[in-house]
Parts: sequence; C-alpha cells; structure tokens
Amino acid sequence: MDRFLYIAMSGAKETLRAQTSNNHNLANASTTGFRANLDAFQSRAVAGSGYASRVYATDATVGWDQTQGALQATGRDLDVGIQGEGWLAVQGSDGREAYTRAGDLRIDANGMLMTGAGHYVMGDAGPVAVPPNSSVMIGADGTVSIVPIGSGPETTSMVGRIKLVNPPAETMVRSEDGLFRTNDGADAPADANVRVASGVLESSNVNVANAMVKMIELSRQFDLQVKAMRTAEENATSSAQLLRG
Repeated sequence: MDRFLYIAMSGAKETLRAQTSNNHNLANASTTGFRANLDAFQSRAVAGSGYASRVYATDATVGWDQTQGALQATGRDLDVGIQGEGWLAVQGSDGREAYTRAGDLRIDANGMLMTGAGHYVMGDAGPVAVPPNSSVMIGADGTVSIVPIGSGPETTSMVGRIKLVNPPAETMVRSEDGLFRTNDGADAPADANVRVASGVLESSNVNVANAMVKMIELSRQFDLQVKAMRTAEENATSSAQLLRG
C-alpha cells in the first residue's frame, strides 16, 4: 500500500513541476526573443522489494526550443533581430558574458548601450558606449554608427560593434536570470557570419495553443494522481477495519 501511495504522490509532484515549467513558457509568450523550455516525463523503477513492474514518473527539463521566433517590424532604430542562428553578447548581473536573442536596445543616461532588461551590450572591447548624437544606426554586422549632434549625415561615424556569437546550440544552457551561457563558462568567440536586421524584434517562440492544451492535460493528470492517493487511503482504511474485525 505504501508503494501505491508513493507512486501516486510522486506522480502528482512531478506533474506539478511540469505544470510550473509549462506556465513559465506561457508567461513568456510575449517576451522578446524568449526560447521555450522543453520538458519530458521519464519512468523510474521503484527500488527495494516488490514487483519489478512498480515504476514512478519524473519530470525534467531536457533543453530549450531552438526554433526562431517571428521577426516583427517596429521601425525603431535601436531594435534589432538576429536573422537565423546567433546571439547578442551582454554582460550578466554577475559581470560575466552572457547571451540573449532580445534585441530591444536602448541607451542609458551614461551613454551605454543596454537591452530592455538592463544588461550592457558587449562589443569588441567591453560594453558599447554611444556618444551624444542626433541619430543612431545599427548595421547588419552589428556595427553601431552615429551622426553627431549638430552635424549632417555625411559625418556618420562608427563608434563600436556589437559582439555577435554563434556557439553550438548543445553547448548553451539557460541560467536563472534568463540569459544563456556556455556550459563550460567560457566566452564564445565572435562570429562574423551572424547578421541582424534593424527596426525589428524577434517574438517569443512559445506556441500558445500547444501550451494551453498541455496545461489542461497536466491538470487532468494531477487530478488522476490525487484520486489514486484517495483510493490508497480508502484501501488502507478498509484493510485496517478488516484486521480489527
């Protein structure tokens, strides 16, 4: 009886974990450049005496969806979307280099180029600084050019280049801050083949319809596990009454 209860309890627990991950994806359905988590259930044999057929389920994140989100036009000069594979290099909250697909850039009061989440955008020699200007342009290769205040377009000058990288997808892991890093902690080398488009943003790649269906399925699975626990309790009560009789 205890194994029956344990299997039902563990199943409910792992279903809740899967629901948490799925809800996290749903919550980020409108987050720029978001990559959905991929989860999977796996069966595990119950250790100890008893029938070898006794198994319980575990849920684990097995990676992230590499599908590119749609590029949506914004018309804003500082919005960039990566075309195809690749990442923007930024400075994480821990000071280390990290990577993102979110290209909603802005310039702070100190003239530093940042993402919408507040991370400094990295260049060839550290964070990219943008001097006072009347306009800013970002080229397909990540070059940042400005027209100085009071000058005409003929005075356009390059002030930096955004570091664009493209390490193998299997070496990239998502950190708790939502940024990606290489699994060995090393900085990825710049890749001249990565291209960005200006005036667009990449949408999240979460499939909302699929995530909603999965949420309903997981909710029903959780209800079944709870019913199994109630059945285990009822069986235990009936057994105790028979022993007392």
